[in-house]
Amino acid sequence: MDIQLFVNVTSRAWAIPILSNLHAGVAGRQAPLLAATGASRTAFAQSVDHLIKTGLLERNPGHGHPLRPEFRLTPQGVSAAAIANKIHVAAGDADQDLLRRSWTLPVLTSLHTPRRFRDIKRGLPSITDRALSQSLQTMEGRSWVRRSVDETARPPTPIYSAVNTGALISQATAQEISFV
Repeated sequence: MDIQLFVNVTSRAWAIPILSNLHAGVAGRQAPLLAATGASRTAFAQSVDHLIKTGLLERNPGHGHPLRPEFRLTPQGVSAAAIANKIHVAAGDADQDLLRRSWTLPVLTSLHTPRRFRDIKRGLPSITDRALSQSLQTMEGRSWVRRSVDETARPPTPIYSAVNTGALISQATAQEISFV
């Protein structure tokens, strides 16, 4: 999966939990997925529609009722669901709210090695400075990212590293996501 598709998928709060649960074997119907994810019906429907538009999910033809369709992963969705499941397992249940933020996962993916702010931004061209700054601060507050200062550089430069849960997620995604 390339980074732009990953950014697109993670732009919907419930896309990763839906993919992860499908990978884990939860039935592809609305009720079981709603129960497994904890999403509201509206947010769930928007995330499913988004996953269908990105080509990771499709309606299972011949199954389900028109008002209660059944969904299945596409071939591309199978690999995305495997990544989503690795992320879900690494984060645990307590930190799922942080994973639902738009830029958390793309930023963590870029931190597979320690980086400066501008290097992270260069790898994620559609992120704004403000969104990147807020994302880094939020993850630093949860001890997913550590900020250190390179005093040898002129001017001194902050370096960001994924740590603890952030490092586990970063390692899991960096192996699967390509920066093109």
